[in-house]
Amino acid sequence: MKMTMPEQNTAEATTQTAAAAKPKISAHGVSVFYGDKKAIDDVSIDVHTRYVTAFIGPSGCGKSTFLRSLNRMNDTIASARVEGEILLDGEDIYRSRMDVVQLRARVGMVFQKPNPFPKSIYENIAYGPRIHGLASSKAEMDRIVEESLQRAGLWEEVKDRLADSGTALSGGQQQRLCIARAIAVDPEVILMDEPCSALDPIATARIEELIDELRGRYAIVIVTHSMQQAARVSQRTAFFHMGKMVEYGKTSDIFTNPREERTKDYITGRYG
Repeated sequence: MKMTMPEQNTAEATTQTAAAAKPKISAHGVSVFYGDKKAIDDVSIDVHTRYVTAFIGPSGCGKSTFLRSLNRMNDTIASARVEGEILLDGEDIYRSRMDVVQLRARVGMVFQKPNPFPKSIYENIAYGPRIHGLASSKAEMDRIVEESLQRAGLWEEVKDRLADSGTALSGGQQQRLCIARAIAVDPEVILMDEPCSALDPIATARIEELIDELRGRYAIVIVTHSMQQAARVSQRTAFFHMGKMVEYGKTSDIFTNPREERTKDYITGRYG
């Protein structure tokens, strides 16, 4: 029997709600070692689409190390070893048959320091889609480049100089270019490792606005030293201390009514 339009809309909304309720990434008992040193100890957390999840904590607490484990960036460090289980849509990303190149297309990363390729603005965006065969024609590639720059809030600023070098942009523009580059391969998750730490307040505000716009489409995880930034941009917050995840929950609860004394001490500035 064919559904009416209201019934169809209700069914679609139910499906979307169910998808949002199911974790995009689930980490279970994850520990990360650098040689004999344990940097992360037994962390379990769920990351959901349509949420920004912030990792906060003092320097050296392991939050960036854990972030890098979510798309196997720690594989690039010879002494690094990961124990436990990290699932992306229920699939173990550390299984031997996992295509790490495809994994990093699905789980993109934006680093602390903007790192555009020494190529044109256009080629910075086109590089990933070309590698992954996402465009079958020049017109299709043009569309991907334009859409990615538009989503990153950069199109109007650069549309007349796509042939210019990406390294010639300002710091804030370079970071938005890197975000555009990450989303050009149509990822499902975006990891951001202190994306605003090298930017001025105006550029930081632009990136924060962008994060808020993007969260409706992706699962976003951000490492930040700024508790104010975590409070502004995230819906979920995890507090790390000395390699352990001390507390995880709604951002409003973490900042106004933390369960753990260590969280309260950090939030109130007693240490960190």
